[in-house]
Amino acid sequence: MTGMDTFTYRPARDELAYTFGGRMPVAHVRGGDVFAVVTEDCFGGLVRGPADLPSQVCLPYLNPVSGPFFVEDAEPGDTLAVHLAAITPARDWGVSSTFPHFGALTSTTHTATLQPPLEERVWVYGIDRRAGTIRFQATRSDHTVDLPLEPMIGTIGVAPGGFEARSTLVPDTHGGNLDTPHLRAGTTLYLGVNVHGAMLALGDGHARQGEGEACGVGVEIATTTTLAIDVIKGVTTRWPRLETDQDILTIGCARPLEDAYRIAQHDLVGWASALTGLETLDAYQLVSQAGRAPIGNVCDPNYTVLAAVDKTLLPAARRAYGGAHGRLRRLTAGLQ
Repeated sequence: MTGMDTFTYRPARDELAYTFGGRMPVAHVRGGDVFAVVTEDCFGGLVRGPADLPSQVCLPYLNPVSGPFFVEDAEPGDTLAVHLAAITPARDWGVSSTFPHFGALTSTTHTATLQPPLEERVWVYGIDRRAGTIRFQATRSDHTVDLPLEPMIGTIGVAPGGFEARSTLVPDTHGGNLDTPHLRAGTTLYLGVNVHGAMLALGDGHARQGEGEACGVGVEIATTTTLAIDVIKGVTTRWPRLETDQDILTIGCARPLEDAYRIAQHDLVGWASALTGLETLDAYQLVSQAGRAPIGNVCDPNYTVLAAVDKTLLPAARRAYGGAHGRLRRLTAGLQ
């Protein structure tokens, strides 16, 4: 490990990226670095009020990310550990919306029905950082309610393999638009490295998001996000994984939803077995009775489902990835 903040990256509008892969790096970093990244919201900051319908002001430029960052010591077959040390809203407001033919409760181009598409509508949320709340205001009545401010990063990943460039709207093995509230400050994300330098990028902050992201849009915000990174050499990671002080979590991305569920559960059973020495069916039984299955999103080109288990329930568990989460947590102590 090296030191504390090395730099803050603040992209110009024409430096925002819309793919993972196919981009030149904006900066070079290495394992042990701590740095801050300014990210835009999924609308590129162009939706600011009810009159700013996304289809009119920002399509097709949705879900920009900041980066990519070339990680000097990362090679294919390694695992990149990314610790989210702090996520701070960059503005005192966030926005959400409904879209025609998008979201869990409407027809889509792939699930065609005869009723008309949903109305496109924008909600503006005030953010009170001091109180730690955001305010929902109904658009057709005077109802308001304050909800906890729980900042998260919706989209984060590395370049796919095989010279692919994947839209930032897609979640898959490389990460991408995972849209899970568990990508919050204090969490370490593990991603398999597919290309020299990994090419890490992130964006799409949410002030908060319900499990499943039913309408397809969280409370979208720009952020300043502080990261610490490490490279675990010679250790492969097939699907994105998360670690917190309490839990280990695995992520599956696929359609239909049951396949995403199976991917996450399969990976968690295998990970739990590897960390504890439990025989596979014993690990399967333990995860079946003690695990949880939070849903990330049911709207993106692939759906996202997680599998989680409390680390204290795993007998004599070895530290995941050689204790990378703990090292990065200590490195960034005081930054959250």
